[in-house]
Amino acid sequence: MTSQMKSVCVYCGARAGNHAAFGQAADDTGAMIAANAWRLVYGAGDVGLMGRVANAVQSANGKTFGVIPTHLLEWEVGKRDLDHFIITETMHERKKVMFMNSDAVVVLPGGAGSLDEFFEVLTWRQLGLHEKPIFLLNINGFWDPLTALLNHVIAQGFADNSLLDYVQDVPDVAMLETALRDALS
Repeated sequence: MTSQMKSVCVYCGARAGNHAAFGQAADDTGAMIAANAWRLVYGAGDVGLMGRVANAVQSANGKTFGVIPTHLLEWEVGKRDLDHFIITETMHERKKVMFMNSDAVVVLPGGAGSLDEFFEVLTWRQLGLHEKPIFLLNINGFWDPLTALLNHVIAQGFADNSLLDYVQDVPDVAMLETALRDALS
């Protein structure tokens, strides 16, 4: 009996950010995904951290699954040399296809789009619509303000403490790898 390849959805910036550590984390995440024979599911861009994660997976002969809406093909430089390259009409379709084709979610540093994706899967988890693990790769404390916000939401009575059970904060790629192995085994 063969097991189906596990897929890791990575949300991250279409920009590189201001710290070299972010790019290194993207490279290391891509290499780690390929080394574990997991498939990368991501936004199909060839720019910023997105492009670096995908290029690292491909350099290590890993599998890739990219999803991009038509309106971002030029802006995010749609990476057409992926194993699977899907073009959607809308951002909503993109996020749905990415999520449906993944077993876990990892959020690297990024901007409003990454936050949108994170909050959508967190909300779905809170509502009981899935049980997929969600990881924040907290390079150089990038996600500390987000964690503080989640704690603030809880402290102000807008969510239960259980909200924090749905997200695992990991400080580096080595700890992410261990957490993903545990979650995907």
